[in-house]
Amino acid sequence: MQTLIQGAGAFIWPLGFCSFLALFLIIERALALRVSKVAPESLVKSVLTGQPELVVAADGESVAGRLVQRWKDGASGEVLKAWARHELIRLQRGLHLLDSIVAGAPLLGLLGTVAGLAALFPEQGLPDTVTLTRGVGLALSTTMIGLCVAIPSLLATNWLARRLEILSSRLDVLVEALEARRR
Repeated sequence: MQTLIQGAGAFIWPLGFCSFLALFLIIERALALRVSKVAPESLVKSVLTGQPELVVAADGESVAGRLVQRWKDGASGEVLKAWARHELIRLQRGLHLLDSIVAGAPLLGLLGTVAGLAALFPEQGLPDTVTLTRGVGLALSTTMIGLCVAIPSLLATNWLARRLEILSSRLDVLVEALEARRR
């Protein structure tokens, strides 16, 4: 492991930053996209059974609770749907950075590969063994670290996107149920 990190040279810093940022974003979004934080089952059930008035103030901390409160305050139709879209955009916060890490980490690894291979060719003659070893080490290390950052980030991005899609569907159903209640 130490050889892998040393072999990556200066490229370990941006790749390490990408790794820590990806981990932070994955944990933060996983906590933010919990059902209890977005659309608690009890709240959705009371709206779907035709009793949105039973939603208590404690539920106002969730996205669905804020939408029900807007409905109680008189928002309806397109206004309520606009608030739902606004809340969904807030739920997507940080996911664009995770997408950038998924795309950028392998490119940083590729840049390290190119830098390592460029070091193999001195201006004249063949490289010595130390230069050859260092160049190949940089090439292989940065590629491997870049992929090790990107692959789990890609899996997490897909999981979070699917979670967001499910929650978005729940909020759509909630808004439609509130609208039907208003009519």
